[in-house]
Amino acid sequence: MSGKNILLFLLLFIPVSLAANFLHWGNLIVFITAGLAILPLAAWMGTATEEIAVVVGPTLGGLLNATFGNATELIIALIALNAGLVDVVKASITGSIISNLLLVMGFSMLLGGLRYKEQTFQSVVARVNASSMNLAVIAILLPTAMNYTSAGISEKILQNLSLAVAVVLILVYALTLLFSMKTHAYLYEVGVADAEEVHTKPNVWLWSGVLLVCTLLVAFESEMLVGTLEEATSQLGLTSLFTGVIVVPIIGNAAEHATAVTVAMKDKMDLSLSVAVGSSMQIALFVAPVLVIAGWVLGKPMDLDFNPFEMVAVAVAVLIANSISSDGKSNWLEGTLLLAAYTVLGLAFYFHPVISSVG
Repeated sequence: MSGKNILLFLLLFIPVSLAANFLHWGNLIVFITAGLAILPLAAWMGTATEEIAVVVGPTLGGLLNATFGNATELIIALIALNAGLVDVVKASITGSIISNLLLVMGFSMLLGGLRYKEQTFQSVVARVNASSMNLAVIAILLPTAMNYTSAGISEKILQNLSLAVAVVLILVYALTLLFSMKTHAYLYEVGVADAEEVHTKPNVWLWSGVLLVCTLLVAFESEMLVGTLEEATSQLGLTSLFTGVIVVPIIGNAAEHATAVTVAMKDKMDLSLSVAVGSSMQIALFVAPVLVIAGWVLGKPMDLDFNPFEMVAVAVAVLIANSISSDGKSNWLEGTLLLAAYTVLGLAFYFHPVISSVG
């Protein structure tokens, strides 16, 4: 069965999930079917964004791709935040960063490396991305470190610090867009050419409609997913930490995972890494800060004081991903090392007894 046929088949889970919800088939059934329904919707959102980007040009197109690149994860996280599931939201942020850097990049390097002995990509871009991810780790680590090194620190202070850090991270994200799309666009031209080479002029109104419908359906399915998350995961014997770090990001990132691996197998590692690492950067520099600001607006306090265990996992993921990608070359063994790191972290989160929310 081809990828397109699989997506068409998964669309059947949209009416199934709606039936499961309205006919009360049980939270577990609703959770599973809503998760499966989100997969094809996320893929269609990605396709629609790419098609519109071809029409509006590289600058606006790049901005559109950057904005909607992680729309599915952002929608799920916003709904979970509004439901008061702050721990799950934080776990999904760290999980998205880890899964993109280790799982997606790992599979891309492994499967691409099995087909081609050695693959190359822009080492300058890899180093810039590594520096941005290092900044994001430091920015997220500091509120956590501040909480653990200051006795009796108030939630208000942590909230204010997180809001200030969020503003800085969004500014840095805007500057990375300026760097990649304007001042140093030539570094990214290989990936752009690969992405656009098969396109004819698409119907912008058709794809805008597809994007709107898919976004609304993702929001509705996410509402059902989040509403049944706690009870469904307890029935499956999973903790909220494991669900947030492993399960939710895989649902939200599945379309990007498939894209990155597919282009890697066509020997287009520049494009593959721009999808995997770019998505991680977007989560750390844009989605996480937006959620902090959204929590403040919604009256659902969300700060950057993460579970220390999650911070260790993110730091490990960034460290190993940066060290492997810094030379601008990849092979199947490096992909295996990334997947092994993800497996070890996944096992650690599975056996971690409970998420200890602090502050």
